[in-house]
Amino acid sequence: MAQALHIAMVAPPWYDVPPRTYGGIEAVTAALVHGLRARGHRVTVIGAGREVDLRTYDEPPSARIGEPFPEVVHAAEAARLLRGLDVDVVHDHSLAGPLTAAGRLVPTVVTCHNDVSGELGDYYRSLGEDVSLVAISASQRAAAPGLNWVGRVHNAVDVAAWPFLERKDDWVLWLGRLSPDKGAHLAIEAARAAGRRILLVGRRAERAEHAYFRERVEPLLGPDAEYLGEADGPLKNELFSRARCLVLPLLWDEPFGMVMIEAMACGTPVVALRRGAVPEVVADGVTGYVRDTPDELPAAIEAVSALDPHVVRDRVVRHFDVPVMVEGYERVYRGIMAATPAASRRPLPLAR
Repeated sequence: MAQALHIAMVAPPWYDVPPRTYGGIEAVTAALVHGLRARGHRVTVIGAGREVDLRTYDEPPSARIGEPFPEVVHAAEAARLLRGLDVDVVHDHSLAGPLTAAGRLVPTVVTCHNDVSGELGDYYRSLGEDVSLVAISASQRAAAPGLNWVGRVHNAVDVAAWPFLERKDDWVLWLGRLSPDKGAHLAIEAARAAGRRILLVGRRAERAEHAYFRERVEPLLGPDAEYLGEADGPLKNELFSRARCLVLPLLWDEPFGMVMIEAMACGTPVVALRRGAVPEVVADGVTGYVRDTPDELPAAIEAVSALDPHVVRDRVVRHFDVPVMVEGYERVYRGIMAATPAASRRPLPLAR
């Protein structure tokens, strides 16, 4: 009989787990925790806010995102809390937390949620075999082939929690952080060229995001291009399910892109540029269209009417639903534990 594991799950400090509004990594972490517990594993969540098992902050320091000290304090406090736990594996989703992995008896698995081609890759390379890295896409892993990769597990959503609509409205959607590399201005231009109204939803938190919105996005707004602010859960559900398509003109090699699977879970196709993990997530001509240049996006926006929303959602169920992600991480945990015989483990019987 398979054995249940005790997993210490270290979340980033910035948002609640699960997040109330924005919080991509926190949303994935919460879904993974729920899925692991459903399969009989014991999971102790270390993070900020009132929903976690062990707190590093009573309230997430969201207003200080980008500052170094919340990360450092969070890592130090998480390390202290971990010393009091008897676990089989530590799964760390934070930035500074992996610095505390050296000398730990049990293995530390780190999911790389961000771009590892630059300084972040240098950081993980310096940590060496103290941490076992999991990529969220083949594209991300290929960008830094020399790191201590132990697997690739795509992010996931609870597909059943996202509303499905077969009949779509005529307008298109852009949703994401208002960062220059997310291409909101290109989405407006593509929708306008296609003769379609576009709704934009996004978070502006950092100084660069405010500047980008003011200089590149706001001048393009008008009756056919409306910015709605930041969306909570119910509004995201409504927008994703009703939109004709999600337009994602990425200007960087994003390692994954949660908004793509969130939209497709609602049966809404994605029109995106061929950057990063986009070709892994969007099946061209099946769940959306992947194009090479912004000039090709207007025609693709028009072509989505030929795609079947049922097929779009079904592919998410098969490839990006939470049980698929959970099984992937179970394989990672058991594989790295088998390769770490010195770790002291007392697995719990798996409840059936």
